[in-house]
Amino acid sequence: MESKFVFGIDFGTESARAILVNVETGKTVSSSVSSYKHGVISELLPGNNVSLGPNWALQHPEDYIYCLKETIKKCLIDSNVKNESVIGIGVDFTASTVLPISKSGKPLCLVPEFKENPHSWVKLWKHHAAHKEASQINETAFKMNESFLKRYGGEISEEWMLPKILQVLHEAPEIYEAADKFIEAGDWVVMQLVGTEMRSSCMAGYKGTWSKREGFPNSNYLKALDPALETIVKDKLSKNIYPIGTRAGFLTNAIAEEVGLTENVAVAVGIIDAHAAVIGAGVNEPGKMVMAMGTSICHICMDLKEAFVPGISGVVEDGIIPGYFAYEAGQSAGGDSLAWFIKNAVPSHLLEEAEKVGISIYQLLEEKASHLKPGEHGLIALDWWNGNRSILKDSNLTGTIIGMTLQTKAEEIYRALMESLAFGTRKIVQAFNESGIEIKELYACGGLAEKNKLLMQIFADITQKSVHVVTVPNTSAMGSAVLAAVAAGSNRGGYETIEEAVAKMIKFESEVFQPISENSEIYNEIFLVYDSLYKYFGETSNEMKALLNIKRQKKEINKV
Repeated sequence: MESKFVFGIDFGTESARAILVNVETGKTVSSSVSSYKHGVISELLPGNNVSLGPNWALQHPEDYIYCLKETIKKCLIDSNVKNESVIGIGVDFTASTVLPISKSGKPLCLVPEFKENPHSWVKLWKHHAAHKEASQINETAFKMNESFLKRYGGEISEEWMLPKILQVLHEAPEIYEAADKFIEAGDWVVMQLVGTEMRSSCMAGYKGTWSKREGFPNSNYLKALDPALETIVKDKLSKNIYPIGTRAGFLTNAIAEEVGLTENVAVAVGIIDAHAAVIGAGVNEPGKMVMAMGTSICHICMDLKEAFVPGISGVVEDGIIPGYFAYEAGQSAGGDSLAWFIKNAVPSHLLEEAEKVGISIYQLLEEKASHLKPGEHGLIALDWWNGNRSILKDSNLTGTIIGMTLQTKAEEIYRALMESLAFGTRKIVQAFNESGIEIKELYACGGLAEKNKLLMQIFADITQKSVHVVTVPNTSAMGSAVLAAVAAGSNRGGYETIEEAVAKMIKFESEVFQPISENSEIYNEIFLVYDSLYKYFGETSNEMKALLNIKRQKKEINKV
C-alpha cells in the first residue's frame, strides 16, 4: 500500500514553516521555512510614510499566503512525494492575530481606500496599543458580574480580539463599519485554503472570549461597552465555530493547482501554535505542563476538571483534546529577552572572541554563564521585557535587573535573564498547584529549549520539576500534521481521533533534566527576592507605568 503524507504548517511571529510527514511512521520527510517579507511592522506602514504609535505591531496578510505556498512547493520538490499521496494540511498560528475582512474574505488593508489606515492591517498578537480598551472591557465586565472573566483569570488581555476590535471602533470607525468580519489570521488562512469560513474553537475560546457552553459575551454587556457592539456577534464574528480535529474542507481548485496538490487534500480547522505543540509533544494527560518556548513562552496543561486559576490566559473545554479542559498561561518574552540582550548589550570583545573560536555569541555566553554557580553573580531580573502575561496580566510592566555593579559582566546578566524566565514559570506553576491543578512534570519544546541546555537545567533547578526536552523537530508543525491526518480520516489513509494519530505518529525519546538539590536550595532563597520584587513592582508600585506614560507623552509631542 502506498504511503500517505500530510503537511503541518506553523505560522510564527517572523516566519512560516512547513513539514511533510509520513502518516504511518510520523517521520518528517522534508521541511521548509520562509520568512515574512514585511516581518513585524512597528514603525511605518509598507509603501508609505504613515507612522505607527507606541506598542503597535502589524503584519501583512499576503506574507502568510506567499510563505504557505512557497514552503509547500519546496517540500514537495525536496521529498519527491507524489501530489496524490498528500491527504491533509493542518495549520497552526500565533493567536491573537486579528484582521478585518470584506464579505469576500479580502483583508481591508488590500483595499486601496483603506491601505493607509493602520487599523485596516493585521494586528499581531504583540500589538499592545489596545490597553485602554482592555481596561474598559475588564472594568465593565467586573461591574456587570460577567461570568466569562473567570475563565481568563479575572481579566482579559489587550492582545485579544475584543480589545483590538474596540480599538478599531474607537480610533477608526470607518474601518469598523467597512469590515464585514473580524477574524483570527489562522482562521483566515484556513478560509483561503478551503474557500469557506470555519473558525477554530481553540482560537475563539482562548482569544475571542467564547465558550462551548455560553458562546460569546451577551449583547447587553457588549452594548454597555459601546452601542455599536450590541450585534457584533451576529454581524461581524461567527457562530460557526468548530472543535479541534474537525475537517474544515478541501483545498480549492485554485490553491491546489498553484501549490501542486490535488483537490482531495483535507484541511483541518486551525489551532493556536502553542496548543499544537501539546499534540506534537505527545502530551495527552493531566499533570504535565508543556512549555512552547520561542520568542515568548506559552504554558499549557490539561485536566478533567475546570478550575479558575488566577491570571491564566484561559481555560477551554475540549480546547486541545476532547474530554479535557485545557489551560493556557504564558510569558510575553522568552527568547525575545535573550535576543534583545545579544543585539543591544554585548561588548565587542565577546563578539570578537566568539568569531575567533568559531561559535555563535549565544553559545559563548551560555558557556561562560554555565561556569557561574547559582547566586554567584548577585543579580536578579524580572522577566517583563514585553509586559507580564501571567499572572499579573499587565503589558505596562517592564523588564528590570537589580544588583549590577561596575564589576558585573555580560555573561552574568545573561544568566540572570535566563533565571528570570524560570522564576516566571515557577510563579505560573505555583498558581496552578494552589488552584488544584497539579503540575508534576514540565515538557519543553521549541528552539529555545532545544538549543540551550543550561537554560533547561536552570528551569529544572528553579521549578524543582523534571524538564523533558521534546526532541520532535518542529513540535507545533507536527501537532498540525497530526490534525491534518485526523481531518483526512481513516477512509483516506489518516486517523479517526487525535489520540489514535498521536499514538501512531509521535515517537521520540526526550532529554530529561532533573533538579540538582544544592542548586534548588539556593534558588529557593533567590526566589523569595524575586517574589518580593514581583509583588512590589507588579502590584504595589506605579514607577514602571509612570515612566511609560512619560515616554508616550514625549513620543506624541515629537510626532506632532
